[in-house]
Amino acid sequence: MLHLLVACAMLASQSALADTYPNRPITLVIPFAPGGSASTAARSVTDKMSDTLGAQIIIENRPGAGGTVATRAVAKNAPDGYTILLVTNATLAIAPSLFSNLGYNARKDFAPIGLIAATPNVIAVHPSFPARSLADLIKIGKEAATPIPYGSPGTGTLNHLTIELLAHRTGMKVSHVPYKGAGPALTDLLSGNIQLMFDTLGTALPPIKAGLLRPLGVSSAERIADLPDVPTLAESGYPDYRVSVWYGVAAPSKVPEEVAERIGDDVFRASLQTAGFPPLHSKSQAAIKEFIDADRVRWSAVIKALNISLD
Repeated sequence: MLHLLVACAMLASQSALADTYPNRPITLVIPFAPGGSASTAARSVTDKMSDTLGAQIIIENRPGAGGTVATRAVAKNAPDGYTILLVTNATLAIAPSLFSNLGYNARKDFAPIGLIAATPNVIAVHPSFPARSLADLIKIGKEAATPIPYGSPGTGTLNHLTIELLAHRTGMKVSHVPYKGAGPALTDLLSGNIQLMFDTLGTALPPIKAGLLRPLGVSSAERIADLPDVPTLAESGYPDYRVSVWYGVAAPSKVPEEVAERIGDDVFRASLQTAGFPPLHSKSQAAIKEFIDADRVRWSAVIKALNISLD
């Protein structure tokens, strides 16, 4: 009887929360440093979401450990819809295979409630680097006396694993320089402190257009309209390198279903329309989980092949 009363009280409390939600500002935690594609994706939707939700959305960047520090912290927040998390391949699909003690369960501790967008990546080098094609890069990397320094938003991010997978398959020598986000890594690439990066189209395109970076390949299935002369990685001989970074919104598990649906609907309505961030199709929460699970299986196989562990 006591269990029944407790369950009824919880349901009544959740119903009341859903009826009044939101009645105060919502915090959207971005687990990476400002200036990268994750921040761009999040900030492009928050204004629209604020309008439709009727509440201010506060952006809070908390970088560290490839996004896992903030993800671990948000998992422990109250599931009331007032602290939500920007999630990516790195935090929900890749990290579970890199750490045996991650500090959160990607499947059980979060309720994925909306997919924002997916963007292809561009492999680019500093203009001073001699490679003018992917074949050049691989040849230089195989023959180099010292490894080519490349940057990523953090160890275990898709940007990191994709370069390592390419090096593993081709024998080219690279040296990973992890940052606390794509923004700081891109800054060092532009200054020539590192020579190579596998970056999202949204952040790489402006410096490429300005001649500050040289693109060698794109990870999309077809060439990109903004870079018509840049071949896909498939055209360059790597047909399984169709890689995109996806962005979504999740809340701590047990968030009331009505609140999750409210946020999810607004995420979809605010889906990005800007270059580099094509919106994903609207999906049910069950379909979103299946999408993330499939990506997790894919990257688990890659990590196993590379024999990478961050414990």
